[in-house]
Amino acid sequence: MDRMLVVVFDNENKAYEGKKALQQLDDQGDVGVYGYAVLAKKADGTVTSKQGDDIGPIGTLAGTSLGALIGVLGGPAGMAIGAAAGAASGGVFDLHNVRVGDDYIDDVSKAISPGKFALVAQVDEDWTTPVDSRMEALGGTVYRRALSNVTDTVNQEEVNAMKADLAQYKAELAKERADRHGKIQAKITELELKIAAHQEKVQARKRVAELQAKAKAQRLQGKANARPSL
Repeated sequence: MDRMLVVVFDNENKAYEGKKALQQLDDQGDVGVYGYAVLAKKADGTVTSKQGDDIGPIGTLAGTSLGALIGVLGGPAGMAIGAAAGAASGGVFDLHNVRVGDDYIDDVSKAISPGKFALVAQVDEDWTTPVDSRMEALGGTVYRRALSNVTDTVNQEEVNAMKADLAQYKAELAKERADRHGKIQAKITELELKIAAHQEKVQARKRVAELQAKAKAQRLQGKANARPSL
């Protein structure tokens, strides 16, 4: 199951140990890691990325739920990190990609208080015990949430609503006086641009999902090839 993991630690060294433990679990096949970042929250409330990398074929945080979550947790500083990743890779930084509930974000945001460090990772995990055991042994507190597809449904509902408004404006354009045409046409143009932007977000999310599915298949195949033959 695709999940978001946030593990909160009291100090930086433990966060790095947590990162290494997660990589070891990935090597052992207990969990599949798509990407991670180590974050630190300063006394003034700003968040910095201490260390981050993408494991496997995905190659960038941009456009992923992980990149979006970093942006949300980090506030303006985190969003700058996400935007920079997007600019560097040509990817899309979209907060709709977080794909976890507001309650989860609230819980994690409260847990990462000033002076705390967090290992944030997007993983494929069928069994929670391996990660929990390793992280708890290091003093980490684990927050996890399965990634949801609900944002795609919400986005489509928004598009459908805008299309209904667009149809209404076009119908009125044919009936209204000439002096009203300019204002109505401006509304039509605005809605058409918004619809196009929403549809591009849907396509971007689909491309990311396809990339992650391909990455998962490649990782599983690579691990299978690495196993010694009997």
